[in-house]
Amino acid sequence: MSTVDQTSPHSAFLQTPNSRRRWFLRCAAVALGLSPFVLFEVLCLAMGWGRPDLSVDPFVGFHDVNPLFVLNEEGDRYEVPVARQGYFRPESFAAEKPADEFRIFCLGGSTVQGRPFAIETSFTTWLEISLNSADASRSWEVVNCGGVSYATYRLIPILREVLDHQPDMIILCTGQNEFLEDRTFDHIKRRPPIVKHSLSAASKMRTFHVLRNGWFSLTNRDSYETLDERPLLPTEVTALLDEQGGMETYHRDDVWRESIIEQYRFNLIRMVELSQEAGVPIVLINPVCNLRDCPPFKSEHRSELTADQLLDWETLTDTARERLACRVPEVAEATTLWEQACELDPLHAGEYFELARCYDRAGQTEEAKSAYLTAKELDVCPLRMLEPMQAAVIETADRMSVPLVDAQELFERVTPDGIVDGRWLVDHVHPSIQGHQLLADRVAELLVRLGTITPGENWEEERTRAYQTHTESLPDYYYIKGLKRLKVVQNWARGRAGVDPATFRGSTDASDD
Repeated sequence: MSTVDQTSPHSAFLQTPNSRRRWFLRCAAVALGLSPFVLFEVLCLAMGWGRPDLSVDPFVGFHDVNPLFVLNEEGDRYEVPVARQGYFRPESFAAEKPADEFRIFCLGGSTVQGRPFAIETSFTTWLEISLNSADASRSWEVVNCGGVSYATYRLIPILREVLDHQPDMIILCTGQNEFLEDRTFDHIKRRPPIVKHSLSAASKMRTFHVLRNGWFSLTNRDSYETLDERPLLPTEVTALLDEQGGMETYHRDDVWRESIIEQYRFNLIRMVELSQEAGVPIVLINPVCNLRDCPPFKSEHRSELTADQLLDWETLTDTARERLACRVPEVAEATTLWEQACELDPLHAGEYFELARCYDRAGQTEEAKSAYLTAKELDVCPLRMLEPMQAAVIETADRMSVPLVDAQELFERVTPDGIVDGRWLVDHVHPSIQGHQLLADRVAELLVRLGTITPGENWEEERTRAYQTHTESLPDYYYIKGLKRLKVVQNWARGRAGVDPATFRGSTDASDD
């Protein structure tokens, strides 16, 4: 006759039916206790109670928010006022939307605006041309809302505004400007992790917001009082690099960095939720970065590096440069020296870029790309989108069932070795005119797949002709101004401001002359 080993970890499940019955009753008791909360949550959802206020930003506030579009004197069009043309290009749309118009608003930073050129050669213009070439039976209006140096937290008020202007679609391409403005997260950091995670989880429930609003009502408090500790930002962007010596304010700060990434992810989700709540389809674009032709903007040694270790590091890097400067460059030896330098200080961005270039010269493409990415991620002044942020775009699109155009993957695929460089980008993040056309074509293809547009036959040929006609219509000075602005942008990105920020932005003709 067999016996049950009472010391076995499975013995509890092999004991009497009474034991199993007790476990069932305990689980049933827990479920019964939670059922009122579940039923109330369902009731709140059905009645529309406790809807989260997506207009509230828990990270930052603004001294004032001005509209991006105002009615013109005739009252027939909304236009970007002169007061905001320091950051936005002149743009407009009909106040009374035509019955046959499909209206798309594109939000983002200077990449959306078409820097270092302008809207005329941005992907938004090429997209509008493409859509009108594909289907002339209706009017396709693509409105460019790209603001120079604008990060996600500054785009949310613009999104809320344009959602009142009868959009048929929103396109969002943002992520390169999140580190430009100085702001703190002390009011967030002071919360213990368990409190932050608990509040984050609870805030997704309608019951939480009903109870929270009820408490504020009973105590005669305004729910916005809890946000008083947020940093208040100026009405318009005050980028650190706009000031002389702005680069000196950037230092390695992992807590600040992670807070900005968290804020970016939070804002990305908020913008999708705002669009979905308004019933307007939204498309996300994962921005592209230049890896090969863009050294890190600022590098710093790890803080624990001793004076002797620093001397050894400098000896290694100086010798590596000497090997590469030989009449016949000694690439293999230089590579080994840079690898040793990276082992000695694994936090210096510049050394990884030099190592990547050595791998590149040796034809070690995979190793080169990995080192280029490491250099970008370690950049103390991150003017290129970080990998966790790009992952956040892709994850948000997947989790919230949002169409995605992965510009990073697209540009990698059209680059022979998959390392994005100056073939398609004019600087660290801004696509060339051909790059904007490439991006517009991919967005148009997505809209065809989604069934948003049904193109006629040979529409690609018609699009090519329309592109050519538009290109020929642009005067020579348009390109001259763009190249002039490119030089200013390059100096600005290197911390050599020394110029009027308006000249950098170059949004009006006066600032370009």
